[in-house]
Amino acid sequence: MYFINVIKSYRDIVAICDKEILGKIFEDEKFQINVKENFYKGKEANEEEVRRIINDMVREDATFNIVGKNSVKIALEEGIISQEGIKEIQGVPVALVLL
Repeated sequence: MYFINVIKSYRDIVAICDKEILGKIFEDEKFQINVKENFYKGKEANEEEVRRIINDMVREDATFNIVGKNSVKIALEEGIISQEGIKEIQGVPVALVLL
């Protein structure tokens, strides 16, 4: 399962994370990611729903913040990120997408 939160703004922000990492902080020597509930915890969704929302929001010129192995894998499969666009922090993949 996943959490997906669409934050309405002048340019919508789509925050997606694997359910099990919500509320955790990951850091290495240079970077830190805080998977904050107030940013990432939106709708609980299954893989099919995440794929549908990604494809809908790509058409809306949204920005994506994606954290977690399964979430990043879906984004890769849907073609909104490439392998080069993925950063790992403490073994957790992170991708930011500005379309």
